[in-house]
Amino acid sequence: MRYRKSPSAALGLLILAIVALSQTPARAQAPCPVDHDKLLSALKANVKASGGPANGGFETNEWAAIVARDGTVCAMAFSGPTADAQWPGSRLIEAEKANTANGVSVANMALSTANLYAGAQPAEPLFGLQTTSPVNQAAAYAGDAGTFGSANDPLIGKPIGGVVVFGGGLALYDGKRIVGGLGVSGDSSCADHNVAWRVRTALGFDKVPAGVNPNLKDAIIYDIDPGGKSASGWGHPLCQGKEGDVAAELGAGVGGSDPK
Repeated sequence: MRYRKSPSAALGLLILAIVALSQTPARAQAPCPVDHDKLLSALKANVKASGGPANGGFETNEWAAIVARDGTVCAMAFSGPTADAQWPGSRLIEAEKANTANGVSVANMALSTANLYAGAQPAEPLFGLQTTSPVNQAAAYAGDAGTFGSANDPLIGKPIGGVVVFGGGLALYDGKRIVGGLGVSGDSSCADHNVAWRVRTALGFDKVPAGVNPNLKDAIIYDIDPGGKSASGWGHPLCQGKEGDVAAELGAGVGGSDPK
């Protein structure tokens, strides 16, 4: 006589398996280049709203995230006094920016999220790039909101996925190799790029080997003409503030400063 599992028994086993998986601690498999406290300190020191320098945009508070080289989120922070002191939607955007910059950069060449804008437009070579790595919704919308941006943020140890094609995401290099990605969000995309550039420098992971901008490597390139075409193919639109001037002063961008 053959033993046959009942549907209810199979369902019970499935539920037990799901519960077991949900209770398994999520951990990044690759080492995290920055811990929460270092990220928080660098972010606050480089956002005007929390006492840092101007970045040319709205000068609002910002979110920042680090992903390890394997794409798992490993540090999260925000510059304001509470999580809702900066745009709530930017929590996921900054993590996706970090994921993007890490995902399109390799040991000998970096691309910032700002470098992807022009190529991702209709009829351009990277059109559709935003759809290639869907957001991990199970991770994105889980956990206690009271821990968002803390050392215990629910995203820690989980892959976020997502692709962002505007400024604010940079790959991290320690001088020997690429070690992950940084994402910043909460201001204009151009200001986010400036903040990310400052934060990466403060953390010491700015040893970028090469990029599509020969001299400034993965800097933002403001070369989109009135018709929407980028001369380099890697351009980004100018924003409405003084972000281009700040980028030029930082060495974080070219082509966006007002003629003096």
